[in-house]
Amino acid sequence: MDTPLEKALSTLVFTFHKYSGREGNKLTLSKRELKELVKEELGLGEKMKKPGGIDELMKSLDRNCDQEIDFKEYTAFLSALCMSYNDFFQEEEK
Repeated sequence: MDTPLEKALSTLVFTFHKYSGREGNKLTLSKRELKELVKEELGLGEKMKKPGGIDELMKSLDRNCDQEIDFKEYTAFLSALCMSYNDFFQEEEK
């Protein structure tokens, strides 16, 4: 039986591959695929409608400047999100 953490990790991997490869390389996210992922899976659709929103996110995540988000760049994004959530909940306790 999978533990909750194992299920969470599987979900993170599955989610990447659910969106990657819809256009071009099946092992990376294009800007459009990334936009769809953050809209559908993170509920950030409104922020992505803001002029330059997805471009700013893409630029901050695309470390090798190849105009795609690979799995390593995706996991760095998720790590940053986890740290932000942790900070938020620590502030809530104060």
